[in-house]
Amino acid sequence: MASFTMSKLLSLPATSATAAALFPTKTLPSIKPSPSTSFCCPLRIKPATLRLHSTKSAPTPIAATITVGTKLPSDKTLSYFDSAGEVQTTTICDLTKSKKTILFAVPGAFTPTCSQQHLPGFVGKSAELKSKGVDLIACVSVNDAFVMRAWKENLGINDEVLLLSDGNGEFTRAIGAELDLSDKPVGLGIRSRRYSMLVEDGVVKVLNTEEGGAFTSSGAEDLLKVL
Repeated sequence: MASFTMSKLLSLPATSATAAALFPTKTLPSIKPSPSTSFCCPLRIKPATLRLHSTKSAPTPIAATITVGTKLPSDKTLSYFDSAGEVQTTTICDLTKSKKTILFAVPGAFTPTCSQQHLPGFVGKSAELKSKGVDLIACVSVNDAFVMRAWKENLGINDEVLLLSDGNGEFTRAIGAELDLSDKPVGLGIRSRRYSMLVEDGVVKVLNTEEGGAFTSSGAEDLLKVL
């Protein structure tokens, strides 16, 4: 077969026939499951071992847009599944108006620290927090509402903590809490920094923020100390 020069190759008409001749496709063999293969095993989701600290050089600390005394963006919408299995939406105004609310955020559902420490800590201390005047405890994550529901069910959470989806990251961006985990091999992308805050009537009264995936100052115990 005669070889093409680059100029001749580029001069060829861009037709599907030409493309097919130059770059023939190969049909991959189909894969059939063996008769013994079973797909009926129950699925149990367990947190994977994952380090949320970047393998790159340490990032410059990012200051959140919000600080103590900031009024949260009241119009931002979050979603969740109610007890009847229906998707509901709520706003920051609904969550905080005339209330004392704890909002805390995690980098991702099903990730180790979030599943084993951060969220369970607030679930375990929910009664104590509410006895000190807290009306609502809510966990925010840049995950869709279906993932948040599955996470809630996996951890056996009832109404101790409301799990909220900030699926498009709009609330997270509005308060300057983005966390770029794009360099992770598991494809976390842009998520939320870990934080906890006490909000009264829409105004931030206490704010604990973390760098990267650290978990040192944003737990339930840290808020109990100031209530």
